[in-house]
Amino acid sequence: MSPTYVLGVNAYDHDTSACLLADGVPIVAISKERLTRRKHDGGWYGDPVAYCLWAAGITLTQVDLVVRNCYVLPVGEMERRLAREVVPRYLAGAERERARRSLLFGAGPPRVLDVSHHLAHAWSAAGAAPFDECAVLVMDGVGSHRQDVTEPVPAACEAPPTARESESLYHYDGRDLRPLRKVWLPPARGFLSEEFQAMEGLGALYSRVSTYVFGDWNRCGEVMGLAPFGRPTLPPLAWVRDGEVGFAPWPDALTNPFDGPDDAAWEASPHRAEWEDLAWRVQHDAEEVILARAREAAERSGSRRLAFAGGVALNCVANGRLLLEGPFEELFVQPAAGDDGVALGAALYGERVRRGRPRRWHMEHAFLGVSYPPERVTEALGGLGTRLALRRERPGDLAEAVAARLAQGEVVGWFMGGSEFGPRALGHRSILADPRAAAVRDRVNARVKHRQAFRPFAPVVLAEHAREWFELEVESPYMLLAARVRPERAARLAAVTHVDGSARVQTLRRAQNPALYALIEAFARRTGVPVLLNTSFNDRGEPLVETPRDAVDCFLGTDLDALAIEGWVLSKRGAWRAVRGALGRARRARALLSLAAWRRRAARAVERRLAAEQGPSSPPGA
Repeated sequence: MSPTYVLGVNAYDHDTSACLLADGVPIVAISKERLTRRKHDGGWYGDPVAYCLWAAGITLTQVDLVVRNCYVLPVGEMERRLAREVVPRYLAGAERERARRSLLFGAGPPRVLDVSHHLAHAWSAAGAAPFDECAVLVMDGVGSHRQDVTEPVPAACEAPPTARESESLYHYDGRDLRPLRKVWLPPARGFLSEEFQAMEGLGALYSRVSTYVFGDWNRCGEVMGLAPFGRPTLPPLAWVRDGEVGFAPWPDALTNPFDGPDDAAWEASPHRAEWEDLAWRVQHDAEEVILARAREAAERSGSRRLAFAGGVALNCVANGRLLLEGPFEELFVQPAAGDDGVALGAALYGERVRRGRPRRWHMEHAFLGVSYPPERVTEALGGLGTRLALRRERPGDLAEAVAARLAQGEVVGWFMGGSEFGPRALGHRSILADPRAAAVRDRVNARVKHRQAFRPFAPVVLAEHAREWFELEVESPYMLLAARVRPERAARLAAVTHVDGSARVQTLRRAQNPALYALIEAFARRTGVPVLLNTSFNDRGEPLVETPRDAVDCFLGTDLDALAIEGWVLSKRGAWRAVRGALGRARRARALLSLAAWRRRAARAVERRLAAEQGPSSPPGA
């Protein structure tokens, strides 16, 4: 008997994605950005849907149920409007005819359904978590309008029809999600009627700071990384009093938003100190709000387990505090916690609620992309013999060969199996390096990733050794918990220890990724360190690589030393290295000029941290 398929879709706005279930088990999921190579790509969802159908070897007519979400409007309403209106932000001209020819465009019940935003987020967490019972907390920038919410709303949490979801709390009993509380964003006045950053919500506030500091609302992870360099000079932007969250007006003194053309302009700006202090403030306030909401979630639900989703749940520093100081004994953060993960939640909603089927799955890994066949790899390598040295390694020799390169200071692209679902590289689409020397971190930032010098890198550590190197009492397979590096180990982990002594840790067991596990074992035998620097396999401003061709292009376009791709190990010949050096010399020189300034700021930040640890437990102005 053929499987029953349910397709989930996040549609039209940023991070468009699709996820396909077969008999209740996710078999493939992908974000549109991986296919179009445009970061956070939105609009028509045909590409990720086609990818999922191709991976499963089926057609759309074989899908039993399609469940979609768009937080702007229900998808059915969006498509009725897009059929008569030209709105390039949501449906670009190049995609318009493709959309109109699709069986999905304009389709409706009973085979095609819409679900509201926070309910899809909640199912992405509860349906993936290894819990039979838990509280479920959703916190993000903006969700559906009250009038579009497809779940019961507690009477005490009613709101006007045009209010927007900001936070949602549920209890999951292993079968159903019961809403316990909704927090709404009231409509806000601004340049656009949907300008959510002007609204009073935690995710909206964090995005407002991201826009001010980096010129882009969707660079919240960089705000988190910048925060340890700041000082508590600004008054609170958000606070908790008597169980309620309050928000301050934007400080009148903050009138220096970043408007430069690139990262070099950002690094050289005289407003750096102001931006650092603002990042410190919003990160501190966000952590306090999240902790308060977690305590409320525990009290209302009676649970000691929490599943957390929404863009706010990607804040690994806050998650680390939540685990240490919060009321929950267990925490699960779905790795695609942002809007790309809405596709997973929509599919699980369709399977569990609309089809009424019992649970058959919980998440054990995030590798939901396609594993490309050998012929796709050899096709990507074709014609490169003049620029690259290619060597085919036997499976038993691959780990030793790559570990030797890493121990010698080389930076290696690592492409194995199906891609990760979510924003984190977890060992199938990774750039790997030696974690021991700060110079490695500086080189990867300046010459490989081409990004600001302050940006930290994550360590991946063998799970059996994690407690020896980090102050971490639980496993962190999805790189969504920050923990302190043990002080006695910090000198040997200089490339992955942030300025505040923390690291965004990924723990790894052999069953989760045998090839990467073997590589770290081989590296540990050479160096005594069971840890590697792990960052996403992409260049600055690009999505993670998806296909073998993407991996080869990124390898050729950056200063990676080698590429390990499905058993092949590639390195650049001398002539090609010289060409790459000439092409990249100006960019590297500019990045290295900013490095000295970054090191001075890092030293001052360390001094402030040490002083704070010896002084009051609560910083001034908190």
